[in-house]
Amino acid sequence: MADHKIKTIGVLTSGGDAPGMNAAIRAVVRRGRGRGLRTMGVYRGYEGLINGEIRELEAKDVSDIIGRGGTILYTARSADMRTDAGQEKAVEMCRKFGIEGLVVIGGDGSFAGAQKLAERGINVVGVPGTIDLDIACTEYTIGFDTAVNTAIEAIDKVRDTSASHERVSIIEVMGRNAGYIALWAGIGSGSENILLPEKYDYDEQQVINNVISTRRKGKKHHIIINAEGIGHSTSMARRIEAATGIGTRATILGHMQRGGRPTGRDRMMATMMGARAVDLLIEGKSQRVVAWKKGELVDYDIHEALSMQKDLDPYEYEISRALSYNYSKI
Repeated sequence: MADHKIKTIGVLTSGGDAPGMNAAIRAVVRRGRGRGLRTMGVYRGYEGLINGEIRELEAKDVSDIIGRGGTILYTARSADMRTDAGQEKAVEMCRKFGIEGLVVIGGDGSFAGAQKLAERGINVVGVPGTIDLDIACTEYTIGFDTAVNTAIEAIDKVRDTSASHERVSIIEVMGRNAGYIALWAGIGSGSENILLPEKYDYDEQQVINNVISTRRKGKKHHIIINAEGIGHSTSMARRIEAATGIGTRATILGHMQRGGRPTGRDRMMATMMGARAVDLLIEGKSQRVVAWKKGELVDYDIHEALSMQKDLDPYEYEISRALSYNYSKI
C-alpha cells in the first residue's frame, strides 16, 4: 500500500449490533468521501461480503443516522467466514468491487475475520463496536455507554416496584462472559449485590446471607445484578425465595440493551474511531485496530490486539463490594 494510493474503501458491521455503529458508518463514509475515496457499504456483515451484497454509499446515504440505534448495514453471523472457501470468496468480492481497504466495525469475532482477510492480502482496520467492553486492547468500545445507561434506567424502574412489594429483585444484564455492564450498572444503580463472571465463586449461600442481613438491618428491598455469563436468574430467584421467605423475582433485560438512541459519548467515540480508521488506510497502514487508551486514540496490530487479555479494574471491583455487598456491615 505504501506506493499505491487507495481509491475505494468498504465498511461493514459484524457480530452483535451496538448503539453508535451508525455513527461510525457515517464517519467512515463522510471522512472517506471528503478525502477523495469511493466508499462501499457491505450489507449483512461477512455473509453479505461473501454474497456480494455491496453498493456505493454517498454522503447523503448516511444523513440523519448518527442518532439511530442498530446498524443501517445490518449484521449477521457467518459460518462460511470460518472456512477457507468462505474467506477466499470474501477476498474475491473485495477485488471484484475494487475495495482496497476495509473497515470492520465489531468485536473480537469480527476482528478474527478481519485477520483472516489481512492474511490474504486485504487491507483492513478494525473499529471496536460491542456493548460488552470485552476487547482487551481498548478501554472503550462503541455501544457500552448506551447499554449501561439503558440497564441503569431499567434497574431504577424495577427498584421502584421491588421497594413497593418489599421484594428481592434479580436483574440479569448482558455482556456474555464479561462483567463490565453488570459492574457499571450495579455501581450506578446502587445495587446490593453484583455477580460477575470474573469474580463470582457460586457461593449462593453468601448472597442469601446478605439478603437476610440487610433485611434485619431494616432495608425492605434488595437488588441483585446478575451478569449474563452467570445466568440462570429465574432458578436463582426461586432458591433465594425458598431460603429467605422473601418474595424474589427475576428480570432479564436482554436485547433491549443493544437498542435505542446512542448516548452523546457513543456518538462522539464512534465518529472519532470511524474517521481514524479511514485515516489509517489512507496513510498506508493495514491490519490495525483502532483503540482508546489513556484518553487518546491509538492503534494496534490486529494480531497483537487479539492476543491481549483483559480483566476487571480491581479498584472498581473493590468499590462495588465496599458500597453494595457490605451493606450488612453498616
